[in-house]
Amino acid sequence: MEEEHPHEAGLPPREKRLRVHVPTRHNTRLQRVMETVQADEELYALWYCQNVNAVGRLGMSDHGPVHMQIIANMALRILRLLVASGVEPSIIRDHGLTVDDAEVVVVLASLLHDIGMSIHRVNHEEYSLIIADRKLPALLTPAYPDTGTRAVVQAETLHAIIAHRRDGKPLTLEAGVVRVADALDMAKGRSRIPFEQGAINIHSVSAMAVENVEIEEGEEKPIRVRIALRNSAGIFQLDSLLKEKLRGSGLEPYIEVQASIAGDKEVSLVQTFRL
Repeated sequence: MEEEHPHEAGLPPREKRLRVHVPTRHNTRLQRVMETVQADEELYALWYCQNVNAVGRLGMSDHGPVHMQIIANMALRILRLLVASGVEPSIIRDHGLTVDDAEVVVVLASLLHDIGMSIHRVNHEEYSLIIADRKLPALLTPAYPDTGTRAVVQAETLHAIIAHRRDGKPLTLEAGVVRVADALDMAKGRSRIPFEQGAINIHSVSAMAVENVEIEEGEEKPIRVRIALRNSAGIFQLDSLLKEKLRGSGLEPYIEVQASIAGDKEVSLVQTFRL
């Protein structure tokens, strides 16, 4: 999937914008939420702005609508595999709500977790809370006309957003799911633009070394994350970034990670490096 990135000034025309979607299945609440998300012009503009800061100004990997969709789908996939294996979401255990509500939390937290980067990369998690707290009532109201239930879902979503940061301490299963899903968007397409523009560092090279990431039902644990590498440099993504997000997420007992070189030999990514 190609990134949406700021080569030309201004928002892309509507016909060229990514229509963010997730498999809602029979979850009518999630369906209503996604209809509201897809119709929200301001939300799309904020996604565009956060990607201008990330890719255009800081030379970072994609943080726009494509990243939002990938994380939302990964988070939903992880949550559904956990539930299928008998793991209970926190919103059921603590609030007496349903799996449908847990799905709404992980999807909305995924879609809003980096929204604060529209302001600045530094402290973007806190800025994400400010913007999300303003956006969530309108996004949730069509699916949650009851004020009390809506407040619970909003609070759980905000917790999942702030817990994705480096020193975040997820207190819910849903927050742990979003935290891990965010770390799993590491395939080469995400870093292609800064890499091709000359941002040659361990972050861009190691990300380019990751061919693809698959989330599937595990054997020893409920979930297996299978990662195909083009080059051993991709180990940095796993050992430094994924391991950090997985540790303390609460999902350690449920996820196994397997990484291997794709094909017969490694791909050379950098021919010459100069300081």
